[in-house]
Amino acid sequence: MAESRAEVSPGDEFVFTDEQQQLRAAVRKFCAERIDERAIRAVMESDPPYDPAVWTRLGTELGVLGLAVPESAGGAGGTLIDQAVAIEELGAALAPGPLVGTVYLAIPALVAASAPSNLLDSLADGTRTAAFAIGDVAAAPAGESWSLTGTVDGVIDAGAADLILVAADGPDGTALFAVDTDSAGVQRVPLTTLDPTRPQATVTLSDAPAQLIAGPEDADRVIAHALHVGSALLAVEQVGAAQHLLDLSVDYAKNRLQFGRPIGSFQAVKHKLADGLVAVEHARSTAYHAVWALAHGTDDPALAVSIAQAVCSAALTRVANDTIQVHGGIGFTWEHQAHLYYKRAYTNAALLGSAEDHRARVAELVLDAVTDTPGPRVATGKPR
Repeated sequence: MAESRAEVSPGDEFVFTDEQQQLRAAVRKFCAERIDERAIRAVMESDPPYDPAVWTRLGTELGVLGLAVPESAGGAGGTLIDQAVAIEELGAALAPGPLVGTVYLAIPALVAASAPSNLLDSLADGTRTAAFAIGDVAAAPAGESWSLTGTVDGVIDAGAADLILVAADGPDGTALFAVDTDSAGVQRVPLTTLDPTRPQATVTLSDAPAQLIAGPEDADRVIAHALHVGSALLAVEQVGAAQHLLDLSVDYAKNRLQFGRPIGSFQAVKHKLADGLVAVEHARSTAYHAVWALAHGTDDPALAVSIAQAVCSAALTRVANDTIQVHGGIGFTWEHQAHLYYKRAYTNAALLGSAEDHRARVAELVLDAVTDTPGPRVATGKPR
């Protein structure tokens, strides 16, 4: 999936190819035509809260769901950088759909585990969706297969998933399994969430049949890789959303008149917009550095993704708050799109570890002195 380190020089980081720029333009055009604000509000009232036809088109027509999946497994054979470029544009559009469960977590885990192509190709082309669950689940041999028993709360995208990857404790240690959600012994209870376009569910498994994906010797590596990729892609999504909100605020400040002058001419508004620009550019640098580190091995992935999540979560929540302030009264209303991005900002900030969690993780990784107390849970996919 990634080029070797020898093929990459430090100057290559943050340099996008012509193909990647064309990919960005294509995804942006698709979102403008198919995932506008009206479409987002419509799917928020539907079950599942996304348009399966649009999701399938993202997988087949654009091929952006499996950009980092090898061609032999039904993907586009691109890099994680290609995937991140597409995700940034989907984040800017506030695209609904099981991105976290399928693209951010499940697909990277399956690729890292060299899973059978029949599992990957249906996720890459958008005909099936997935979720990723880590919790108190026990695995037991069941003939040539396995059965899983346990409950995991707050599993992102589990309500509409066709497949759930579950980390479970077996006789020899933790392993990763695939569970079809239409199997006996699988129960999913939807939860009420802050962001209706990013649903969660409680998953209960009762002797549910499961397929082994990664045994105890590989599971830790596979799970860690999935969580690192998921955190990096979530950071890129946050950058896309923050950039959209900043552009929205700048445009409004140029055109909204008060006392006969554009509000953008007032110092207080100028300062908010300037601070927002600094926050977005800082976030973009950390997010894409994490992506490059994962793709090319140029940095410690755990450190890079925690820096990215700490910075990007804080940046998006700040810009979301300032967007509402700049827009004044209309920004507080449900009818304005700032409200939708505000909910997404605070939901994303808690999905794979809060900014505080990741800052603590960075401290653990870079400081010589390590405290005796265990660090906070980071990027586990569990609710706080």
